[in-house]
Amino acid sequence: MNILLLGSGGRENAFAYKLAQSKHCSTLFIAPGNPGTVNFGTNVAIAATDFSSIKNFVIENQIELVVVGPEAPLVEGIYDFFLEEEALKHIPVFGPSKVGAQLEGSKAFSKAFMVRHQIPTAAYAEFTSETLQEGLDYIAQHTLPIVLKADGLAAGKGVLICTTTEEAQAEFKEMLDGKFGEASAKVVIEEFMEGIEFSVFVLTDGKEYKILPTAKDYKRIGEGDTGLNTGGMGAVSPPPFVTETMMQMVEKTIIQPTIEGLHKDGIAYKGVVYVGLMHLKTGETKVVEYNCRMGDPETEAVFPRIQNDLVELILSAMNSQLAKVELQIDKRAATTIILASGGYPQDFEKGKVITAIEDCKDSIVFHCGTKLNENGELLTNGGRVLAVTSLHEDWKEAVKISNKNAAIIQYEGKYYRRDIGFDL
Repeated sequence: MNILLLGSGGRENAFAYKLAQSKHCSTLFIAPGNPGTVNFGTNVAIAATDFSSIKNFVIENQIELVVVGPEAPLVEGIYDFFLEEEALKHIPVFGPSKVGAQLEGSKAFSKAFMVRHQIPTAAYAEFTSETLQEGLDYIAQHTLPIVLKADGLAAGKGVLICTTTEEAQAEFKEMLDGKFGEASAKVVIEEFMEGIEFSVFVLTDGKEYKILPTAKDYKRIGEGDTGLNTGGMGAVSPPPFVTETMMQMVEKTIIQPTIEGLHKDGIAYKGVVYVGLMHLKTGETKVVEYNCRMGDPETEAVFPRIQNDLVELILSAMNSQLAKVELQIDKRAATTIILASGGYPQDFEKGKVITAIEDCKDSIVFHCGTKLNENGELLTNGGRVLAVTSLHEDWKEAVKISNKNAAIIQYEGKYYRRDIGFDL
């Protein structure tokens, strides 16, 4: 079948890698793709949120399945757009409806969803510029540290953990004043949860579900989990501390109520629910956040472990046949290390020449933010540049292999965390 994949990052490179392996994939197009995705299909110069151009392309190229990688097209309603267009409504779109995507698109929506369906999460309150003073008063009486979250999409950077009341109040004002643009027109204030985080990915058709391999990602830029939040600096799958007993409890108290909640609320959801979890020191596990798609960089660690045909998995969700699927998972651990541009997640330069990728052995190198110049040279083109993934029976050995290859790849200003998995 002819498949169109939307997106341009490391997650989409991992999707392309996996989709191209399917016996059902005759032609794969990626819009807009990157220099890594060309190894698996044909890149198309169309933005993932340019719905009218996507429509024309889908019709002209007889596309039979659309797979959505990033959150923006889902939050903007690409699933609904296809359903409402006579020429497109028969083409399955892998990803939730616009309302379903609000689980990620609005922190306030997702918190209300969790409260409504009695899903364990941190206590919270939400404020806008109209309730600025109430928010400042709320912060003044709140225990520290305190978490501030931009309600909308902020590229993984809209969460602040403040350790003093003064810092929290100042940041709160800045957020409502447009620090994250429209995303922080509403701010959710949460209690701080102390523990260890991990990610669970749930493939669902809105009624049935399958739990994909778990992962732990590393958000902070600095080693030892210090410094600013990023889109993610590395991942380990599976995290060794996640036990079978823990997962049984997560399934019972979080995953089942989430999927049942979507069904009860009448929300169309055929895709992936990403559940960010915090395992607390008390032994409880609570939801930190939902995303409406696969995580990045977790996808680069999770997908190489899935042995099923990815197109078959997606189609089973689209056709409400998930109950019949048996997941086949590689028992080896996978580790992913992100190579970033110097200065990220703040100001950084693009256009640095990348060399020696071909010298990497025993790893898969996914492209996150790269481009080719007119001479065919590979250049940096983003804050996160490459993702180096390795598999091994022992996750510590997998980390060593990823680190070895991260050291081999060269470009000016290269930065990566050498301590991925340090806390495991």
